[in-house]
Amino acid sequence: QVQLVESGGGLVQPGGSLRLACAAFGSIFSITGMGWYRQSPGKRRELVATFTTGGTPNYADSVKGRFTISGDNFKKTIYLQMNNLKPEDTAVYICKKSPYYWGQGTQVTVSS
Repeated sequence: QVQLVESGGGLVQPGGSLRLACAAFGSIFSITGMGWYRQSPGKRRELVATFTTGGTPNYADSVKGRFTISGDNFKKTIYLQMNNLKPEDTAVYICKKSPYYWGQGTQVTVSS
């Protein structure tokens, strides 16, 4: 069993920054296959950033150059540094560990 716990969401003004964290508990041996998705009302859940099988970061085009995914294998935790946030980044950000483990999500609201 794997449990994912996100933290770090909140309200930020456009152009601001936030750092999300996702800690994994249970039968997990590495952060490979962990990543971030987001979902906003009326929209499909979409990939934001993940670590591929080889450990290479993969980003959605909409966040490239603004968001950075990082991780700590010892702590079984991944992070998402989000800079230059835009109103369209407003969503619930959800952590995933492949193949099918999901966290509860953390709300990010970008508004003036």
